[in-house]
Amino acid sequence: MTTSLKSTFDDVGTMTLFIGRFFKEAFAPPYEFKEFLKQSYKIGYKSIPLVAITGFIMGLVLTLQSRPTLASFGAESWLPSMVALSLIREIAPVITALICAGKVASGIGAELGSMKVTEQIDAMEVAAINPFKYLVVTRVLATTFMIPLLVILADLIGIFGGYVGFNIRGDASFYLYISKVFDILTFSDVLPATIKTFFFGFFIGIIGCYKGYNADNGTESVGLAANSAVVTASLSIFIIDMLAVQLTDLLF
Repeated sequence: MTTSLKSTFDDVGTMTLFIGRFFKEAFAPPYEFKEFLKQSYKIGYKSIPLVAITGFIMGLVLTLQSRPTLASFGAESWLPSMVALSLIREIAPVITALICAGKVASGIGAELGSMKVTEQIDAMEVAAINPFKYLVVTRVLATTFMIPLLVILADLIGIFGGYVGFNIRGDASFYLYISKVFDILTFSDVLPATIKTFFFGFFIGIIGCYKGYNADNGTESVGLAANSAVVTASLSIFIIDMLAVQLTDLLF
């Protein structure tokens, strides 16, 4: 157990140095805009179908599951507001981040891990290319900015899914449904939920890059890096969400 604990602390210290190096490299020229745009396309645009389908199902299922309970209290008119608040404040950000942790963090970990094993990263250093800036900084920045956009997309499609679910056993115009949604939403509902998604994106990217960039030699380490990236990123999402809820409760 002592060895395992020591390994954990070593890993935390190494990752802290890795994060410090990221901030140092991120603000120093030259900037890899082309690679950043490429990674934004792969991480953001390529994830839209999965996020859209998940968002629609979340809104639809939440509406169908909540309707009988609210109807028993005669509060069925509150269903659009309840669904929208649940999606925007908690469900859509966390579920979308977890999906991206599984898709994006594992992909980054496997990609950088295979490059490390096949010595492509060493070859970049020999060619006087900064591999950290080219491989790590661009991917972390892409996840940091793309995950919030994907969460906003999931929010919107989830609200539409709630509208579809509401009209399965009812008849409400889209204008009326949206009016009820925005009547209850406030700035303090949207802002904290949006801010925490940037932290979700940052840690998804930095953990995926760290696990892949520091993979051991051997093809087996590529799979281990991808698996470890998913597990660690998913755990970090829950921890960040817990802290964000506490801070929101204190500040708002």
